[in-house]
Amino acid sequence: MSAATGWPEQLVVAGTDTDVGKTVVSALLVRGLNATYWKPVQCGDLMVGGDSGRVASLVGLTAAQARGRILPEAYRLAAPASPNQAAAAEGLVVQESRLALPAVGGPLIVECAGGLLVPLRDDLLQITMIGRWQLPVVLVARSGLGTLNHTLLSLEALERRGIPVLGLVLNGEPHGANRSSLEAIGRVPVLLELPPLADPGPAAFDAVWPRVRAPGCSA
Repeated sequence: MSAATGWPEQLVVAGTDTDVGKTVVSALLVRGLNATYWKPVQCGDLMVGGDSGRVASLVGLTAAQARGRILPEAYRLAAPASPNQAAAAEGLVVQESRLALPAVGGPLIVECAGGLLVPLRDDLLQITMIGRWQLPVVLVARSGLGTLNHTLLSLEALERRGIPVLGLVLNGEPHGANRSSLEAIGRVPVLLELPPLADPGPAAFDAVWPRVRAPGCSA
């Protein structure tokens, strides 16, 4: 844990679902913590650089800066599908040895693919790898209707495996009742309610960052 920021040196950004906002939240953390970014498994969107390319753009990194801050994926799979299915389509099987955490100096943000129980292969769930990495999790969830069930199930799955949760980021229009319910029932803090950003990027992130609640800090 960094005494200066309250954040651990390495953490995982996971989500309650796919397209829930993990990449934007990862980019916000990369910029705010001056961190390195790694997405171990990318499925689909290869022609546009995938989420790694999007994070580099959102953070405002030059090509030279990105080479030092955006690590190459362990797997770049063409199909926009779950990792087990996308790998099978290419005759591949995801191997744990290729998913070992990279050695980096300074903070590291690891972004997962899809939700926690997404299969990396038929006998290996993503949450299992998170447990093996022994890193704490920032869980990204939608702010609105339906988030209570999805988020509480995700928190339960993490708790059952002994994986620590730093807190939640609720993505979308602020919803005070959902925030209160999740903090009370889930017993984890909401680190940020992230409203829709008209122009996500360095300026927007710098404006939002002061509102991010560091883990362990009181509201």
